[in-house]
Amino acid sequence: MIELLQKRRSIRKFTAEKIAPETINTLVEAALRAPSSRGINPWQFILVDNPETLAKLSTSKLHGSEFIKGSPLAIVVCADSTTSDVWIEDCSIAAIIIQLTAVSLGLGSCWAQIRNRQHSSEATSESYIQKLLNLPEHIKVECLLAVGHPAEEKQSIPAERLQHDSIKYNQWI
Repeated sequence: MIELLQKRRSIRKFTAEKIAPETINTLVEAALRAPSSRGINPWQFILVDNPETLAKLSTSKLHGSEFIKGSPLAIVVCADSTTSDVWIEDCSIAAIIIQLTAVSLGLGSCWAQIRNRQHSSEATSESYIQKLLNLPEHIKVECLLAVGHPAEEKQSIPAERLQHDSIKYNQWI
């Protein structure tokens, strides 16, 4: 574990190489195995690989999210805020587990904070993403994770018990 922590860096430049489906499946499994307070698992993950949607996500914040446009995959880490008072913490734990798993697979990643950030003077980053991805109002966005092949250096739960229905692709519906 310490070697993964030592290797993990915020990677903002990615090659054009797509991430293999089996590698994405490993990232999904890592996300679904993340611990949460009282086992409530309020998190939801939306995997975005559509280039047009990635470009729109890269403008989620006034600054600090541009790198998402150059990644082959973004993971929107969000939660049903009605199910847990500690959804923020649970999402944060899941996000770092995804990032560490990415490192273990030879990938790079970078976190773009969304909660409490502004898209523009009129809209929050969260409201922009909620509208873009058709998220219900009670689904709150913690962060975006850009994941890809880096272009810069810098007792187990059985799989059948994982909550695969928490995974969404490209948008809520």
